[in-house]
Amino acid sequence: MDTAKLKEEAIALRKEKHQMITTALNAPMNDGHDLAVVYTPGVAAPCLEIKKDEDLSLEMTWRGNVVAVISDGTRVLGLGDIGPAASIPVMEGKSALYKRFGNIDAIPIVINTKDKDEFIHTVQLLEKSFAGINLEDLSSPKCYDIEDELKRSMNIPVFHDDQHGTAIAALAALLGALKVTGKKIDEIKVVMNGAGAAGSAIARLLLEDGVKPENMTILNSKGILYDNGKRDRIQLELIKKCNPENRQGTFADAVKGADVLIGCSAAGAFNNDAIRTMADHSIVFAMANPVPEIMYEEAMEKGVYIYGSGRSDMPNQVNNSSVFPGLFRGALDVRARQINEEMKLAAAHALADLAATCEYMDANHVVVDVFDERVPFVVAKAVAKAAIASGVARAKELPEKYRD
Repeated sequence: MDTAKLKEEAIALRKEKHQMITTALNAPMNDGHDLAVVYTPGVAAPCLEIKKDEDLSLEMTWRGNVVAVISDGTRVLGLGDIGPAASIPVMEGKSALYKRFGNIDAIPIVINTKDKDEFIHTVQLLEKSFAGINLEDLSSPKCYDIEDELKRSMNIPVFHDDQHGTAIAALAALLGALKVTGKKIDEIKVVMNGAGAAGSAIARLLLEDGVKPENMTILNSKGILYDNGKRDRIQLELIKKCNPENRQGTFADAVKGADVLIGCSAAGAFNNDAIRTMADHSIVFAMANPVPEIMYEEAMEKGVYIYGSGRSDMPNQVNNSSVFPGLFRGALDVRARQINEEMKLAAAHALADLAATCEYMDANHVVVDVFDERVPFVVAKAVAKAAIASGVARAKELPEKYRD
């Protein structure tokens, strides 16, 4: 894949089209009668119905199918703090993915503040316009406080995709890899390299799904994560679970004998012969973008059995795009009030189960193709079921399309 050519095409497309998404009419507007039904005087009737029951706005207006993709531009892809306006192409691109894969109308919104409380208050004020909030490209550790407060105070799903979408995709890939290797999640030794928002979220979801805390080691760029008095609250929570003795050590110390190595860190971070000391049938997901912690060819040369990355030009692309469209589709279809752990785990297992149905599942095919048309539906169905079962859905029954 020619990166320079892609950049040229990305600029040219936006100069030609100006925008990646548009709004469109969904009702006839051909004469005065149509106008009277869509707008005044007919519009007064649904207004009064919604006044009596606000939840009807999720059924009688576009609100029920609209997600806001919101950022402050403080941590955009691999570009860092580039500001709100410069982050719009990413929010717009994400919105296009929602439409393409989930048939969800997503709206890119950037907020011109770095103040955590101001950001939170602004999003709270937008609640009545949307059925869900996708937080995107927020710097850590403030992203934790932002999401937690919005989840606590809002009655619609709030989801930081950089954390949880990545974690769901990583867990699904791991479950697929375990099917191929025959290893069990409660027996594997896992090393998580990267203790930022994405890495911490992956570690937490893997623990939730059965990885034993004593078998999980978390690293940052300095080595094994321990309490040095400077960690954020999420890191401290993980240290308490996985490193209560506050041990220290190097990358080489951590990966020796490990079954799984996952990276959300920096390009080239795994270019280390210590990988050769991992357990047989080792699994390495190098998820730094656009340049992973180790390239596929080098990983194979070092004895890695299953390799995955965030890139589409290498085997086993671990991609959020297989997660968030179906996740929100399912949540919106049952009018969920939040996205909880049960729904995240359901999404991951649905993706892994779908991958397992493919005849070609092997070391280079442990994840589903994001363009497999079945992906959004199976994720949405699993999420909708989990939302109802866990009590966070307004709907009491599955929509007809999800019934077996």
